[in-house]
Amino acid sequence: MGFKCGIVGLPNVGKSTLFNALTSSKNAQAANFPFCTIDPNIGVVDVPDERLIKLSTLSKSVKTINTNITFVDIAGLVKGASKGEGLGNKFLSHIREVDAIVHLVRCFDSENIQHVSKNIDPVNDLETIKTEILLSDIGQIEKKLQKNVKKKLTDKQIKLLENALKKLNKNEVLEENHNSDDKKFLKETGLISIKPYIIVCNVDEKSVKTGNKYTELLKKKYSDKKFITICADIESQIVDLKPDERENYMKNIGLEKTGLNKLITTGYDLLNLNTFFTSGPKESRAWTVKRNTEAQKAAGVIHSDFEKNFIRAEVVSYDDFEKYGSFEKAKENGKLRVEGKNYFVKDGDVLFFRVNP
Repeated sequence: MGFKCGIVGLPNVGKSTLFNALTSSKNAQAANFPFCTIDPNIGVVDVPDERLIKLSTLSKSVKTINTNITFVDIAGLVKGASKGEGLGNKFLSHIREVDAIVHLVRCFDSENIQHVSKNIDPVNDLETIKTEILLSDIGQIEKKLQKNVKKKLTDKQIKLLENALKKLNKNEVLEENHNSDDKKFLKETGLISIKPYIIVCNVDEKSVKTGNKYTELLKKKYSDKKFITICADIESQIVDLKPDERENYMKNIGLEKTGLNKLITTGYDLLNLNTFFTSGPKESRAWTVKRNTEAQKAAGVIHSDFEKNFIRAEVVSYDDFEKYGSFEKAKENGKLRVEGKNYFVKDGDVLFFRVNP
C-alpha cells in the first residue's frame, strides 16, 4: 500500500500548480480564475528512497519498485459548497476516500492573482474549508439516519452516528478514539472530519525559508497541527530541471527538501507509516505498512496467500544489509533474525517471508 492525499483549498491558492509539480505533470489546468479545475486530477508518484536504490544495487536486482503516494487535486471550494455553492458539494465527495488531507492555504500577496475574498486571510480561508467539510459530514450522517437507510443499521451504529452528529452540530472535532470496528464503520460512512490533515502554506519565493506574517498567524492558531511551508511556483520550476540542475538550483536558493519530500516525510509521520523492503536478484521493492504491523499482516501486503500460509519472517535491518551486502553475508555474521507472526515490522527492515507452498 501507499497512501492517498487530497489537496483542498479555496480557488486560486495554487492547488493545481502544486499538484503538477508534485506529480511532474501538466495534467491540472492552472489559471487565474476560480474553478479552473472541474474534475479531480489524480497523480500517482513514486516515493523516493535512497535505501531502495542501494538495496537494488547490492542485490543486482533486475527491477526496482518504489512504494507510492497518490495525490488528488480537488476543485476549489467556497463558502456554501456543502449546499451546492460554487461547483457544489460533489467535489467534497472526491476526498472521502483519501487517507489524509492537504489543506493548501494562500500565504502570499499578489495583485496579479485573484482571490475569492478581497483580503488575504489564511486563518479565515482555512476555517471556511473546514466548516464546509463539517457541514458536508452533517449532511452525510443525516442521510444515513433517514428511516429507509436507518433500518439497515445496528443499534450500536445508530448510536455512533447520533453521537457524531451531536459533536459536529456543536462544531466539535471528531477524534479517532474509537475501537477498530467503530473506526471502520465511520470511515465507510465517508466522514471527512475524522481524517488527519497537513496545513501547507503556499508562500512567495522570498518567504520559503523563513515564512511570513501569514504563516505565523496560522501557526499561532493551529499550533498542534503539522505544517509545511512551500512555494508552488518554485516547485513547478524545480520539476522541469534535470537532476544535477535541480540540485544546484535548490542549493542556490537554500532549499534543503522539495515539497514532495516534505509532504512524504510529514505524511508518513502523520499516518504512522513505516517502509519495509524485499530484495533479491529479480527485484528490490519498498512496501508501506502502518507502524506496529505484525509480520504476518505485512506478508499479506505482498500477497493474501503469504498471510494465510505464513511460517516465519527472516529479518535483516537495512544498516546490516548495506554493511554486509546480502542476506547470506548478514546471516554469516549473525545479523539475520528469525521472527514469528507477531513480530512488529520496523522501518527499514529487509524481509524474506517463509510460507507454506
